[in-house]
Amino acid sequence: MTFSIIARCPQTGQFGAAISSSSPAVASRCIRGRRGVGVAASQNITDPGLGTQALELMATGQSPEQAIRELQQRPFISYRQLMALDAHHPPAIFTGSSALGTLATATGEHAACAGNMLASKDVPGAMLSAFETARGALAERLMLALLAGEAAGGEEGPVHSAGLLVYGEMDWPIVDLRMDWVDHGPVQAVYAAWKIYEPQVQDYITRARDPRAAPSFGVPGNR
Repeated sequence: MTFSIIARCPQTGQFGAAISSSSPAVASRCIRGRRGVGVAASQNITDPGLGTQALELMATGQSPEQAIRELQQRPFISYRQLMALDAHHPPAIFTGSSALGTLATATGEHAACAGNMLASKDVPGAMLSAFETARGALAERLMLALLAGEAAGGEEGPVHSAGLLVYGEMDWPIVDLRMDWVDHGPVQAVYAAWKIYEPQVQDYITRARDPRAAPSFGVPGNR
């Protein structure tokens, strides 16, 4: 019911993920990240705790492959599709034997893509190719990958939710944009929100670090 990408940027140290699904609120349930540790995704009859557990394991020094292997001991793991990525090791992917529909994955040096109930097995590969050839901020490249996945067929049925998550130098996500339910075009809606947010990302970090240096955004009442 989902197609997604997790990735890192070796130049900035950022980690991020982008995801879309026919189910509501997919980003809030399926993608997790942590500054200085990595990023993880748990999808297909989702157990949201698995992404957090992958990050906990990687925080103790386990590689993504080791973390995913340990998570395969969890109950009902055959129903899950998992991905994990840290700063130094290759990404790891697991797809259980009871996962639904057309399944496919693609792995690169700095990113991994996976999907279930897909319209085509080509979707993850199209996402990875788009990510690896894109330019710009990590969030931009993630969204271009998600758009490419949708253009390659996406999920077999219509998608209704999407999300974008990026962790940078702060303990909280510097980008966390979601469309939890819309009849049409959630990926395009999240991308539109990102293009509005993109020039303001650093300003919001400045506001957190030192409000005295924060710029005014020119909204009513902001003097």
